[in-house]
Amino acid sequence: MTTKDRRSLVEGLSTPPVQRAAEKQFVFAEKVTASEPSQPTAPAAQTVVVKAAPVTEVTRVPFTTRLRTDFAAALKRASLERQLSKTTPNTLQDILEEALEPWLKANGYLN
Repeated sequence: MTTKDRRSLVEGLSTPPVQRAAEKQFVFAEKVTASEPSQPTAPAAQTVVVKAAPVTEVTRVPFTTRLRTDFAAALKRASLERQLSKTTPNTLQDILEEALEPWLKANGYLN
């Protein structure tokens, strides 16, 4: 990008917005209603629909806890050694999930 292509912030703000409805949709995650004027969009490229098997996606949430020092050190060592030997599971998260799952199932907290 050359200096010729660049413009100041004031210059950028002074130009009128191209698609007000699209801006609102992007910023506020709103659906565009028919009453809002919008610029015609360019024709979309040909879309290919591929049907795939349903994917059951596992979502994760942040979860913080404290561990005994010896557990943390052993877990970190196991993770690093498994990563070097390319053995799975090798991340702290995957090792902990694999260790917790049988306990949760055995105690009736997980199906």
